[in-house]
Amino acid sequence: MRHVVCLLLLLIPLASASEIAGFAPGNDQAMNGLALAEEADRRGQGYGDTQSAMRMTLFNKRGDSVTRSMRSKTLEMPDAGDRTLLFFLDPADVRGTAFLTHSFEDRDDDQWLYLPALKRVKRIASSQRDGAFMSSEFSYEDLGADEVAKYTYRYLGETTIDGEPAYTLERTPVARSGYSKHVVTMDQSELRARKVEYFDRTGTLLKTLTASNYQRYLDQYWRPLRMEMVNHQNGKRTVLEWENYEFGAGLPMRDFERNALRDIR
Repeated sequence: MRHVVCLLLLLIPLASASEIAGFAPGNDQAMNGLALAEEADRRGQGYGDTQSAMRMTLFNKRGDSVTRSMRSKTLEMPDAGDRTLLFFLDPADVRGTAFLTHSFEDRDDDQWLYLPALKRVKRIASSQRDGAFMSSEFSYEDLGADEVAKYTYRYLGETTIDGEPAYTLERTPVARSGYSKHVVTMDQSELRARKVEYFDRTGTLLKTLTASNYQRYLDQYWRPLRMEMVNHQNGKRTVLEWENYEFGAGLPMRDFERNALRDIR
């Protein structure tokens, strides 16, 4: 299979500097970093809505695991920001739990968690966004949208990832965050984020996210079918896997309202 993948990559033209608006060797690091982020964001726009099946597998530091099945729905908004809904199907101890995010470009995301055992919707405060989502190695902050305006950028140069040419950039959160910075490695062919390193507030590497098994939909939109978040400080990791992606399902706005969380089945 790897030979097939390598052959396909040879047929994909690289995103050279001349094809990315605002990106040039003579520009400063901030300008080139922002140019890469804006171009990657532009390529992902216009999908409308998506839904898929998900699996979340939690591994402790001994390698023991627990798997949860979920559904994911995302609605693209006319202006900046998306609305994303995650809800748990199995096992029984998490069934009915739902998590809703309203992303914004110019302020913190709105996030709510519905806990069926308590029969109440809990708002996730800004001060809680660095907390673990459902005992995973993903924080609430990680599950928000990476809107371009929420960071400042610095281009770090060219590198390779899995033998492919890649760009590396550093992004620093503008507002309060659980992280001091992220270092993002994106392939040059499609500007897909392949690895993100998260540094805690002291500047120490905390977690690494690896995105793989990218699939292309509607001849334009790339989605990773697997994400693995490794926590280097506690030895735990979480794997997210997607399947049965569907685009353009006509998802109604009411599915993404706070008051609808109690009625999800």
